[in-house]
Amino acid sequence: MPSLLGIDSGLTVTKAVIFDIDGTPLAAARRRVTQFMPKARHVERDMDQLWTATADAIAEAIKLSNRPASDIQAIAATAHGDGIYLLDRSKKPLGRAILSLDSRAGSIVERWLTGPVADQSLVLTGQVPHVSAPSALLAWIKEHEPARFAEIGHILSCKDWLRFCLTGVAGTDRTEASTSFTDVSTQDYSPDALKLFGVDELVGALPHASRSDEVVGHVTAAVAKRTGLAEGTPVVAGLHDVTASALGAGGYAEGVVAVIAGTYSINETLSSEPRVDRRWFCRNAIVSGQWNNMSISPASTANYDWFLDQLCSNERTGAEATGHSIHALLAPEIEAAFNRPSSALFHPYLFGSPYGAAASAGFFGLGGWHDRGDMLRAVLEGIAFNHKIHVDALSDGFSFNQARLAGGVSRNPIVVQMFADVLGIPVTVTETDEAAAWGAALCAGAGVGIYADPQSDPRDVGRIATTYHPDSARSADYRVRYELFKDIADAMTPLWPRLGNLAAQPSQD
Repeated sequence: MPSLLGIDSGLTVTKAVIFDIDGTPLAAARRRVTQFMPKARHVERDMDQLWTATADAIAEAIKLSNRPASDIQAIAATAHGDGIYLLDRSKKPLGRAILSLDSRAGSIVERWLTGPVADQSLVLTGQVPHVSAPSALLAWIKEHEPARFAEIGHILSCKDWLRFCLTGVAGTDRTEASTSFTDVSTQDYSPDALKLFGVDELVGALPHASRSDEVVGHVTAAVAKRTGLAEGTPVVAGLHDVTASALGAGGYAEGVVAVIAGTYSINETLSSEPRVDRRWFCRNAIVSGQWNNMSISPASTANYDWFLDQLCSNERTGAEATGHSIHALLAPEIEAAFNRPSSALFHPYLFGSPYGAAASAGFFGLGGWHDRGDMLRAVLEGIAFNHKIHVDALSDGFSFNQARLAGGVSRNPIVVQMFADVLGIPVTVTETDEAAAWGAALCAGAGVGIYADPQSDPRDVGRIATTYHPDSARSADYRVRYELFKDIADAMTPLWPRLGNLAAQPSQD
Protein backbone atom coordinates (compact mmCIF):
# COMPACT_ATOMS: atom_id res chain seq x y z
CA MET A 1 0.00 0.00 0.00
CA PRO A 2 1.56 3.32 -1.03
CA SER A 3 2.37 5.86 1.67
CA LEU A 4 4.31 9.11 2.14
CA LEU A 5 6.78 10.31 4.76
CA GLY A 6 6.61 13.87 6.06
CA ILE A 7 9.36 15.12 8.36
CA ASP A 8 8.62 18.11 10.57
CA SER A 9 11.50 19.51 12.59
CA GLY A 10 10.58 22.29 14.99
CA LEU A 11 12.66 24.18 17.51
CA THR A 12 12.36 21.57 20.25
CA VAL A 13 11.06 18.38 18.61
CA THR A 14 11.76 16.62 15.33
CA LYS A 15 9.05 14.30 13.99
CA ALA A 16 8.61 11.67 11.31
CA VAL A 17 5.04 10.94 10.22
CA ILE A 18 3.98 8.29 7.71
CA PHE A 19 0.67 8.96 5.93
CA ASP A 20 -1.53 6.84 3.75
CA ILE A 21 -2.03 8.64 0.44
CA ASP A 22 -5.61 9.45 1.50
CA GLY A 23 -4.15 11.58 4.29
CA THR A 24 -4.62 9.14 7.16
CA PRO A 25 -1.67 9.18 9.59
CA LEU A 26 -0.29 5.66 9.91
CA ALA A 27 2.53 6.24 12.39
CA ALA A 28 4.36 9.10 14.06
CA ALA A 29 7.54 9.23 16.08
CA ARG A 30 9.27 12.19 17.67
CA ARG A 31 12.48 13.05 19.41
CA ARG A 32 13.38 16.08 21.47
CA VAL A 33 16.41 18.01 20.25
CA THR A 34 18.64 19.86 22.69
CA GLN A 35 18.84 23.62 22.50
CA PHE A 36 22.10 25.21 23.62
CA MET A 37 22.06 28.71 25.07
CA PRO A 38 25.74 29.43 25.75
CA LYS A 39 25.01 33.07 26.53
CA ALA A 40 22.14 35.52 26.51
CA ARG A 41 20.35 35.74 23.14
CA HIS A 42 22.30 32.81 21.66
CA VAL A 43 20.11 29.79 20.81
CA GLU A 44 21.83 26.95 18.96
CA ARG A 45 21.67 23.22 18.21
CA ASP A 46 24.11 20.55 17.16
CA MET A 47 23.45 19.66 13.53
CA ASP A 48 24.64 16.06 13.77
CA GLN A 49 22.50 15.51 16.86
CA LEU A 50 19.48 16.81 14.94
CA TRP A 51 20.08 14.31 12.15
CA THR A 52 20.60 11.47 14.63
CA ALA A 53 17.32 12.31 16.37
CA THR A 54 15.48 12.58 13.05
CA ALA A 55 16.92 9.29 11.79
CA ASP A 56 15.82 7.58 15.01
CA ALA A 57 12.33 9.02 14.59
CA ILE A 58 12.16 7.78 10.98
CA ALA A 59 13.21 4.29 12.04
CA GLU A 60 10.61 4.19 14.80
CA ALA A 61 7.84 5.48 12.53
CA ILE A 62 8.58 2.76 9.99
CA LYS A 63 8.44 0.13 12.72
CA LEU A 64 5.19 1.51 14.15
CA SER A 65 3.53 1.61 10.73
CA ASN A 66 3.72 -2.20 10.38
CA ARG A 67 4.36 -1.70 6.69
CA PRO A 68 7.47 -2.25 4.62
CA ALA A 69 9.58 0.84 4.01
CA SER A 70 9.25 0.19 0.29
CA ASP A 71 5.62 1.35 0.57
CA ILE A 72 6.91 4.91 1.10
CA GLN A 73 6.69 6.51 -2.33
CA ALA A 74 8.38 9.82 -1.53
CA ILE A 75 9.72 11.94 1.32
CA ALA A 76 9.68 15.65 2.10
CA ALA A 77 10.90 17.66 5.05
CA THR A 78 9.68 20.88 6.55
CA ALA A 79 11.20 22.68 9.50
CA HIS A 80 11.49 25.96 11.34
CA GLY A 81 12.37 28.79 9.01
CA ASP A 82 15.04 31.46 9.30
CA GLY A 83 18.02 30.85 11.52
CA ILE A 84 20.99 29.33 9.70
CA TYR A 85 22.63 25.94 9.14
CA LEU A 86 26.09 26.30 7.62
CA LEU A 87 28.30 23.82 5.81
CA ASP A 88 31.93 24.32 4.93
CA ARG A 89 33.27 23.72 1.43
CA SER A 90 33.59 20.01 2.11
CA LYS A 91 29.91 19.94 3.09
CA LYS A 92 30.57 19.38 6.80
CA PRO A 93 28.67 21.29 9.53
CA LEU A 94 30.39 24.59 10.23
CA GLY A 95 29.71 24.92 13.93
CA ARG A 96 26.33 24.69 15.59
CA ALA A 97 23.20 25.75 13.78
CA ILE A 98 21.73 29.07 14.89
CA LEU A 99 18.00 28.80 15.57
CA SER A 100 15.29 31.31 14.75
CA LEU A 101 14.88 32.07 18.47
CA ASP A 102 18.39 33.56 18.45
CA SER A 103 18.69 37.34 18.75
CA ARG A 104 22.46 37.86 18.92
CA ALA A 105 22.29 40.08 15.84
CA GLY A 106 20.04 42.61 17.56
CA SER A 107 22.53 45.49 17.45
CA ILE A 108 23.21 44.93 13.75
CA VAL A 109 19.50 44.92 12.94
CA GLU A 110 18.94 48.06 15.04
CA ARG A 111 21.68 49.75 13.03
CA TRP A 112 19.97 48.69 9.79
CA LEU A 113 16.53 49.78 11.02
CA THR A 114 17.72 53.26 11.93
CA GLY A 115 19.62 53.71 8.67
CA PRO A 116 18.79 53.34 4.97
CA VAL A 117 19.20 49.54 4.84
CA ALA A 118 15.71 48.75 6.16
CA ASP A 119 13.85 50.77 3.55
CA GLN A 120 16.09 49.50 0.77
CA SER A 121 15.56 45.94 1.95
CA LEU A 122 11.79 46.37 2.02
CA VAL A 123 11.73 47.56 -1.58
CA LEU A 124 14.19 44.96 -2.87
CA THR A 125 13.44 41.82 -0.84
CA GLY A 126 9.88 42.50 0.36
CA GLN A 127 10.81 42.57 4.06
CA VAL A 128 12.79 44.50 6.61
CA PRO A 129 15.63 42.53 8.23
CA HIS A 130 15.07 40.92 11.60
CA VAL A 131 17.35 39.32 14.18
CA SER A 132 17.05 35.69 13.07
CA ALA A 133 17.14 36.34 9.32
CA PRO A 134 20.06 34.74 7.46
CA SER A 135 21.12 38.24 6.38
CA ALA A 136 21.51 39.42 9.98
CA LEU A 137 23.15 36.22 11.24
CA LEU A 138 25.66 36.14 8.40
CA ALA A 139 26.51 39.78 9.04
CA TRP A 140 27.01 38.94 12.73
CA ILE A 141 29.27 36.00 11.91
CA LYS A 142 31.31 38.16 9.54
CA GLU A 143 31.75 40.78 12.27
CA HIS A 144 32.35 38.50 15.25
CA GLU A 145 33.64 35.20 13.80
CA PRO A 146 35.56 36.12 10.64
CA ALA A 147 37.44 32.81 10.49
CA ARG A 148 34.15 30.91 10.45
CA PHE A 149 32.72 33.30 7.89
CA ALA A 150 35.65 32.64 5.57
CA GLU A 151 34.93 28.89 5.63
CA ILE A 152 31.25 29.10 4.62
CA GLY A 153 30.55 26.88 1.62
CA HIS A 154 26.77 26.36 1.76
CA ILE A 155 24.01 28.39 3.42
CA LEU A 156 21.13 26.10 4.38
CA SER A 157 17.99 26.12 6.48
CA CYS A 158 16.94 23.41 8.92
CA LYS A 159 14.90 21.36 6.48
CA ASP A 160 17.63 21.76 3.85
CA TRP A 161 20.12 20.17 6.25
CA LEU A 162 17.80 17.18 6.75
CA ARG A 163 17.30 16.89 3.00
CA PHE A 164 21.09 16.92 2.58
CA CYS A 165 21.45 14.19 5.19
CA LEU A 166 18.91 12.05 3.33
CA THR A 167 20.33 12.54 -0.16
CA GLY A 168 23.78 14.12 -0.06
CA VAL A 169 22.42 16.92 -2.29
CA ALA A 170 22.65 20.49 -0.98
CA GLY A 171 19.91 22.91 -1.98
CA THR A 172 16.72 24.66 -0.90
CA ASP A 173 13.25 25.47 -2.19
CA ARG A 174 11.57 28.68 -3.33
CA THR A 175 9.81 29.40 -0.02
CA GLU A 176 13.02 29.13 1.99
CA ALA A 177 15.15 30.96 -0.60
CA SER A 178 13.14 34.13 -0.02
CA THR A 179 14.04 34.57 3.66
CA SER A 180 16.64 37.26 2.83
CA PHE A 181 18.22 37.27 -0.58
CA THR A 182 15.56 37.22 -3.33
CA ASP A 183 14.10 40.08 -5.33
CA VAL A 184 10.45 40.34 -4.32
CA SER A 185 9.42 41.18 -7.90
CA THR A 186 11.32 38.48 -9.81
CA GLN A 187 11.21 35.95 -6.92
CA ASP A 188 14.79 34.95 -7.81
CA TYR A 189 18.08 35.49 -5.98
CA SER A 190 19.46 39.02 -6.19
CA PRO A 191 23.20 39.75 -5.83
CA ASP A 192 22.15 43.27 -4.82
CA ALA A 193 20.49 41.82 -1.70
CA LEU A 194 23.73 40.24 -0.51
CA LYS A 195 25.59 43.47 -1.24
CA LEU A 196 22.99 45.45 0.72
CA PHE A 197 23.68 43.39 3.84
CA GLY A 198 27.44 43.40 3.35
CA VAL A 199 27.83 39.68 2.64
CA ASP A 200 28.23 39.70 -1.14
CA GLU A 201 31.26 37.38 -0.83
CA LEU A 202 28.76 34.55 -0.22
CA VAL A 203 26.90 34.67 -3.52
CA GLY A 204 28.40 31.31 -4.47
CA ALA A 205 27.24 29.75 -1.20
CA LEU A 206 23.55 30.34 -1.88
CA PRO A 207 21.79 27.00 -2.42
CA HIS A 208 20.03 26.19 -5.67
CA ALA A 209 16.29 26.80 -5.20
CA SER A 210 13.84 24.20 -6.52
CA ARG A 211 10.06 23.92 -6.46
CA SER A 212 8.82 22.56 -3.14
CA ASP A 213 7.42 19.48 -4.92
CA GLU A 214 10.42 18.86 -7.17
CA VAL A 215 12.34 15.59 -6.73
CA VAL A 216 15.88 16.69 -5.89
CA GLY A 217 17.53 13.47 -4.76
CA HIS A 218 17.09 9.96 -3.45
CA VAL A 219 17.73 8.17 -0.16
CA THR A 220 21.34 7.02 -0.07
CA ALA A 221 22.52 3.52 0.83
CA ALA A 222 24.00 4.75 4.11
CA VAL A 223 20.76 6.44 5.11
CA ALA A 224 18.76 3.36 4.16
CA LYS A 225 20.95 1.27 6.44
CA ARG A 226 20.68 3.82 9.26
CA THR A 227 16.91 4.39 9.13
CA GLY A 228 15.35 1.37 7.45
CA LEU A 229 14.17 3.49 4.50
CA ALA A 230 14.39 1.92 1.06
CA GLU A 231 17.44 3.03 -0.86
CA GLY A 232 16.51 5.22 -3.80
CA THR A 233 13.26 6.54 -2.33
CA PRO A 234 12.60 9.95 -3.98
CA VAL A 235 13.08 13.06 -1.83
CA VAL A 236 11.51 16.37 -2.85
CA ALA A 237 12.77 19.85 -1.96
CA GLY A 238 10.25 20.45 0.85
CA LEU A 239 9.18 23.82 2.21
CA HIS A 240 9.23 26.32 5.06
CA ASP A 241 7.07 25.12 7.97
CA VAL A 242 4.96 28.28 7.92
CA THR A 243 3.71 27.35 4.48
CA ALA A 244 3.59 23.63 5.26
CA SER A 245 1.36 24.20 8.29
CA ALA A 246 -1.12 26.31 6.35
CA LEU A 247 -1.13 23.80 3.49
CA GLY A 248 -1.68 20.83 5.78
CA ALA A 249 -4.41 22.55 7.79
CA GLY A 250 -6.35 23.48 4.66
CA GLY A 251 -5.86 27.21 5.10
CA TYR A 252 -3.49 27.93 2.22
CA ALA A 253 -5.63 30.20 0.03
CA GLU A 254 -6.39 33.82 -0.71
CA GLY A 255 -9.15 35.26 1.47
CA VAL A 256 -8.03 33.20 4.47
CA VAL A 257 -5.57 34.11 7.19
CA ALA A 258 -3.69 31.07 8.46
CA VAL A 259 -2.83 31.36 12.15
CA ILE A 260 -0.18 28.90 13.30
CA ALA A 261 0.32 28.94 17.05
CA GLY A 262 3.64 27.16 17.30
CA THR A 263 6.91 28.28 18.81
CA TYR A 264 6.52 31.34 16.59
CA SER A 265 3.40 33.46 16.21
CA ILE A 266 2.76 32.83 12.51
CA ASN A 267 0.04 34.67 10.63
CA GLU A 268 -0.07 34.53 6.84
CA THR A 269 -2.21 35.03 3.78
CA LEU A 270 -1.65 34.44 0.07
CA SER A 271 -1.74 37.10 -2.63
CA SER A 272 -1.34 37.11 -6.40
CA GLU A 273 0.78 40.25 -6.36
CA PRO A 274 3.61 41.46 -4.13
CA ARG A 275 2.55 44.00 -1.51
CA VAL A 276 5.17 45.19 0.95
CA ASP A 277 4.93 46.76 4.39
CA ARG A 278 7.24 46.87 7.40
CA ARG A 279 4.70 44.87 9.40
CA TRP A 280 4.90 41.71 7.30
CA PHE A 281 7.28 39.69 5.13
CA CYS A 282 6.32 39.31 1.47
CA ARG A 283 7.95 36.02 0.50
CA ASN A 284 7.69 33.40 -2.22
CA ALA A 285 4.71 31.07 -2.16
CA ILE A 286 4.91 27.51 -3.44
CA VAL A 287 3.81 28.54 -6.93
CA SER A 288 5.58 31.13 -9.06
CA GLY A 289 3.50 34.31 -9.28
CA GLN A 290 2.07 33.95 -5.78
CA TRP A 291 3.36 35.54 -2.58
CA ASN A 292 3.06 34.42 1.02
CA ASN A 293 2.57 37.42 3.28
CA MET A 294 3.65 36.62 6.83
CA SER A 295 3.43 38.73 9.95
CA ILE A 296 5.36 36.91 12.64
CA SER A 297 7.24 37.08 15.91
CA PRO A 298 8.85 34.44 18.16
CA ALA A 299 6.09 34.92 20.71
CA SER A 300 3.54 32.12 20.67
CA THR A 301 3.40 28.74 22.37
CA ALA A 302 7.10 28.74 23.31
CA ASN A 303 5.82 30.79 26.24
CA TYR A 304 3.28 28.12 27.19
CA ASP A 305 5.95 25.41 26.90
CA TRP A 306 8.29 27.47 29.09
CA PHE A 307 5.57 27.80 31.73
CA LEU A 308 5.03 24.04 31.70
CA ASP A 309 8.76 23.33 31.93
CA GLN A 310 9.43 25.80 34.73
CA LEU A 311 6.23 25.75 36.80
CA CYS A 312 4.60 22.41 36.01
CA SER A 313 7.66 20.19 35.63
CA ASN A 314 6.64 17.61 38.26
CA GLU A 315 3.17 17.21 36.78
CA ARG A 316 4.60 17.01 33.27
CA THR A 317 7.09 14.31 34.24
CA GLY A 318 4.40 12.34 36.05
CA ALA A 319 1.96 12.63 33.15
CA GLU A 320 4.51 11.51 30.57
CA ALA A 321 5.57 8.58 32.78
CA THR A 322 2.00 7.29 32.86
CA GLY A 323 1.24 7.96 29.21
CA HIS A 324 -1.02 10.93 29.91
CA SER A 325 -1.02 14.48 28.52
CA ILE A 326 0.01 17.42 30.66
CA HIS A 327 -2.41 19.50 28.58
CA ALA A 328 -5.33 17.30 29.56
CA LEU A 329 -4.21 17.39 33.18
CA LEU A 330 -4.19 21.20 33.23
CA ALA A 331 -7.38 21.65 31.19
CA PRO A 332 -9.72 21.86 34.22
CA GLU A 333 -7.54 24.58 35.81
CA ILE A 334 -7.53 26.58 32.58
CA GLU A 335 -11.27 26.16 32.01
CA ALA A 336 -12.05 27.29 35.56
CA ALA A 337 -9.84 30.35 35.10
CA PHE A 338 -11.61 31.31 31.86
CA ASN A 339 -14.96 31.18 33.72
CA ARG A 340 -14.05 33.84 36.30
CA PRO A 341 -12.94 37.46 36.02
CA SER A 342 -9.22 38.14 36.12
CA SER A 343 -6.97 41.19 36.02
CA ALA A 344 -3.91 39.13 35.08
CA LEU A 345 -2.24 39.87 31.75
CA PHE A 346 0.92 38.37 30.28
CA HIS A 347 3.18 39.67 27.53
CA PRO A 348 4.60 36.57 25.77
CA TYR A 349 7.99 37.99 24.91
CA LEU A 350 10.40 35.42 26.32
CA PHE A 351 12.21 35.09 22.99
CA GLY A 352 11.18 38.14 20.99
CA SER A 353 8.27 40.39 20.10
CA PRO A 354 6.76 42.80 17.57
CA TYR A 355 8.10 45.57 19.85
CA GLY A 356 11.76 44.94 19.10
CA ALA A 357 14.47 42.69 20.47
CA ALA A 358 14.66 44.51 23.81
CA ALA A 359 11.14 43.50 24.88
CA SER A 360 10.81 40.86 27.58
CA ALA A 361 8.00 38.80 29.06
CA GLY A 362 6.09 39.65 32.19
CA PHE A 363 2.87 39.32 34.16
CA PHE A 364 0.81 42.38 35.05
CA GLY A 365 -2.17 42.63 37.35
CA LEU A 366 -1.32 39.60 39.49
CA GLY A 367 -2.71 39.43 43.00
CA GLY A 368 -2.24 37.03 45.86
CA TRP A 369 -5.63 35.52 45.15
CA HIS A 370 -4.62 34.37 41.65
CA ASP A 371 -3.59 30.76 41.14
CA ARG A 372 -1.75 28.81 38.47
CA GLY A 373 -4.89 28.55 36.35
CA ASP A 374 -5.15 32.35 36.19
CA MET A 375 -1.52 32.54 35.10
CA LEU A 376 -2.06 29.87 32.43
CA ARG A 377 -5.10 31.76 31.18
CA ALA A 378 -3.04 34.97 31.01
CA VAL A 379 -0.30 33.19 29.07
CA LEU A 380 -2.78 31.79 26.54
CA GLU A 381 -4.57 35.13 26.17
CA GLY A 382 -1.24 36.89 25.73
CA ILE A 383 -0.37 34.48 22.94
CA ALA A 384 -3.72 35.19 21.24
CA PHE A 385 -3.31 38.96 21.69
CA ASN A 386 0.09 38.80 20.06
CA HIS A 387 -1.41 36.90 17.11
CA LYS A 388 -4.06 39.62 16.85
CA ILE A 389 -1.36 42.29 16.51
CA HIS A 390 -0.14 40.48 13.41
CA VAL A 391 -3.59 39.63 12.02
CA ASP A 392 -4.66 43.28 12.39
CA ALA A 393 -1.56 44.34 10.45
CA LEU A 394 -2.31 41.93 7.62
CA SER A 395 -5.93 43.10 7.48
CA ASP A 396 -4.67 46.55 6.49
CA GLY A 397 -3.18 45.12 3.31
CA PHE A 398 -5.25 42.07 2.44
CA SER A 399 -8.89 41.02 2.47
CA PHE A 400 -9.90 37.98 4.51
CA ASN A 401 -12.91 37.13 6.64
CA GLN A 402 -11.93 33.82 8.21
CA ALA A 403 -9.00 32.24 9.98
CA ARG A 404 -7.58 28.72 9.99
CA LEU A 405 -5.88 27.83 13.25
CA ALA A 406 -3.18 25.17 13.56
CA GLY A 407 -0.73 24.24 16.28
CA GLY A 408 -0.94 22.26 19.49
CA VAL A 409 -3.32 24.69 21.21
CA SER A 410 -5.88 24.15 18.43
CA ARG A 411 -6.73 20.80 20.03
CA ASN A 412 -8.34 22.58 23.00
CA PRO A 413 -11.84 23.84 22.09
CA ILE A 414 -11.74 26.46 24.87
CA VAL A 415 -8.57 27.95 23.43
CA VAL A 416 -9.91 27.89 19.87
CA GLN A 417 -13.05 29.72 21.01
CA MET A 418 -10.81 32.26 22.74
CA PHE A 419 -8.97 32.85 19.45
CA ALA A 420 -12.30 33.44 17.66
CA ASP A 421 -13.38 35.87 20.38
CA VAL A 422 -10.03 37.70 20.37
CA LEU A 423 -9.70 37.91 16.57
CA GLY A 424 -13.39 38.72 16.07
CA ILE A 425 -13.73 36.43 13.02
CA PRO A 426 -14.71 32.77 12.55
CA VAL A 427 -11.85 30.40 13.29
CA THR A 428 -11.75 26.95 11.71
CA VAL A 429 -9.67 24.00 12.84
CA THR A 430 -9.30 20.68 11.05
CA GLU A 431 -8.73 17.25 12.51
CA THR A 432 -5.10 17.35 11.46
CA ASP A 433 -2.76 16.42 14.26
CA GLU A 434 0.38 16.91 12.18
CA ALA A 435 -0.47 19.74 9.80
CA ALA A 436 3.11 20.68 8.89
CA ALA A 437 4.16 17.06 8.27
CA TRP A 438 1.05 16.54 6.13
CA GLY A 439 1.86 19.71 4.16
CA ALA A 440 5.30 18.27 3.47
CA ALA A 441 3.76 14.92 2.51
CA LEU A 442 1.46 16.68 0.02
CA CYS A 443 4.55 18.11 -1.69
CA ALA A 444 6.15 14.67 -1.67
CA GLY A 445 3.06 13.12 -3.24
CA ALA A 446 2.84 15.84 -5.89
CA GLY A 447 6.51 15.33 -6.72
CA VAL A 448 5.94 11.71 -7.74
CA GLY A 449 2.57 12.24 -9.43
CA ILE A 450 0.24 10.94 -6.71
CA TYR A 451 -1.41 14.39 -6.51
CA ALA A 452 -1.81 16.94 -9.29
CA ASP A 453 -0.15 19.59 -7.12
CA PRO A 454 0.53 20.24 -3.41
CA GLN A 455 -2.87 21.89 -2.98
CA SER A 456 -4.75 18.79 -4.20
CA ASP A 457 -5.53 17.55 -0.70
CA PRO A 458 -7.30 14.17 -1.04
CA ARG A 459 -9.19 14.60 2.23
CA ASP A 460 -12.72 16.00 2.51
CA VAL A 461 -11.50 19.04 4.44
CA GLY A 462 -15.04 20.29 5.03
CA ARG A 463 -15.97 17.06 6.79
CA ILE A 464 -13.04 17.19 9.19
CA ALA A 465 -13.31 20.92 9.92
CA THR A 466 -15.00 22.68 12.86
CA THR A 467 -15.68 26.39 12.82
CA TYR A 468 -15.90 28.51 15.98
CA HIS A 469 -17.76 31.80 15.73
CA PRO A 470 -16.95 34.78 17.97
CA ASP A 471 -19.27 35.48 20.88
CA SER A 472 -20.15 39.19 20.75
CA ALA A 473 -20.07 39.74 24.52
CA ARG A 474 -16.74 37.96 25.00
CA SER A 475 -15.27 39.75 21.98
CA ALA A 476 -16.23 43.10 23.52
CA ASP A 477 -14.53 42.11 26.78
CA TYR A 478 -11.42 40.99 24.91
CA ARG A 479 -11.24 44.29 23.07
CA VAL A 480 -10.86 46.02 26.43
CA ARG A 481 -8.21 43.56 27.59
CA TYR A 482 -6.39 43.76 24.24
CA GLU A 483 -6.22 47.54 24.26
CA LEU A 484 -4.80 47.46 27.81
CA PHE A 485 -2.33 44.76 26.71
CA LYS A 486 -1.08 47.09 23.95
CA ASP A 487 -1.06 50.17 26.18
CA ILE A 488 1.15 48.38 28.72
CA ALA A 489 3.51 47.27 25.94
CA ASP A 490 3.74 50.85 24.66
CA ALA A 491 4.45 52.09 28.18
CA MET A 492 7.12 49.42 28.65
CA THR A 493 8.91 50.13 25.37
CA PRO A 494 11.38 52.65 26.89
CA LEU A 495 11.80 50.50 30.02
CA TRP A 496 12.53 47.12 28.40
CA PRO A 497 16.06 48.13 27.32
CA ARG A 498 16.80 49.25 30.89
CA LEU A 499 15.65 45.86 32.17
CA GLY A 500 17.88 44.14 29.64
CA ASN A 501 20.86 46.21 30.75
CA LEU A 502 20.56 44.71 34.24
CA ALA A 503 21.71 41.37 32.87
CA ALA A 504 24.77 43.01 31.34
CA GLN A 505 25.93 44.56 34.61
CA PRO A 506 28.42 42.69 36.80
CA SER A 507 26.93 41.29 39.97
CA GLN A 508 27.73 43.06 43.23
CA ASP A 509 29.27 40.85 45.92
